Amino acid sequence: MKKLALTAAIGMAASGAALAGGVERTTQSVGILFEEGRYLELGGTWGDPSVSGVLGVGSGDIAESYLNFGAAYKADLNSKWSYAIIYDQPFGANVAYPTGTGYAFAGSTAELKSNALTGILQYNLENGASVYGGIRAQTLEANATVTPFAYSVTGDRDLAFGYLVGAAYEKPEIALRVALTYNSEIEHELDTLENGALTSVTPITTPQTINLEFQTGVAEDTLVFGSVRWAEWTVFDISPANFPANPLVFYADDRTTFTLGVGHRISDQLSLLGSVGYEETTGSTTGNLGPTDGFASVGVGAIYRKDNMKITGGIRYVDIGDATTSVTAAFTGNSAIVAGVRVGWSF
Repeated sequence: MKKLALTAAIGMAASGAALAGGVERTTQSVGILFEEGRYLELGGTWGDPSVSGVLGVGSGDIAESYLNFGAAYKADLNSKWSYAIIYDQPFGANVAYPTGTGYAFAGSTAELKSNALTGILQYNLENGASVYGGIRAQTLEANATVTPFAYSVTGDRDLAFGYLVGAAYEKPEIALRVALTYNSEIEHELDTLENGALTSVTPITTPQTINLEFQTGVAEDTLVFGSVRWAEWTVFDISPANFPANPLVFYADDRTTFTLGVGHRISDQLSLLGSVGYEETTGSTTGNLGPTDGFASVGVGAIYRKDNMKITGGIRYVDIGDATTSVTAAFTGNSAIVAGVRVGWSF
């Protein structure tokens, strides 16, 4: 149970946070802090969304598949202090409206890329409690082409910093762990080139979040785990200085995403996991470069152990919420498949 308890929530996270808040690609989990001893993990996520809408004529599938990579290392300094270093790609978007469809935005594209490196220091108190905090260095870059306005924009990579703080409580004899983490917003200012000639600066703020991650044993070799994640998406706005119909990208609502799962240890080597996820469909108007509104998901996964190595895999089906864009296009019946794998070594 202990080995399952330490990795169940992380295991399902291997299948990513596809489409949470529209452009969120990871949950920024701190689960690696609770691995025993020194631990190194490498992983990747593949996502294949299918998103299309209708505005007189069909848009065709506008969402491209993507790959996301991550790595993390955790170690103990002594019996009280531990640290972790985490690399992830927390935000991303790949939108390309097919050409030749007659749709109003045919040929429009948008791309958002991010990279983040987070250092966390944890102090272990008495009676299973711990506190932790850290610094996050994050880069963000973006580009778009909007054909109805004969407009193009490129935002150069920008480096900015944020922080996180949190607290956790563990009771290993019943496989109980609860961790609450606050991640600050990060304010970027991208040097921007518009229509190949005009220079400007575009501010973009990635949202502050609150993560509650939990797990507990409910029967022999069986664990319940889950998370509640709130993100202030209303601060995320892309409004280049010379775009004639700002904002270019926006979200009308903050978002709360729920995950609940069950893990069962089959043997010392193999554990199986299942989970469901939910983010409310609010019905608010969306931008044309991010026409999604909430989701429901179901996922399965497995953890395989051999000696000091652990392989975690997962796959999720995501039912994307229907959305109406600012030009009243209706995006309905959309979905995504997201799969991930992580390999970890204890030493």
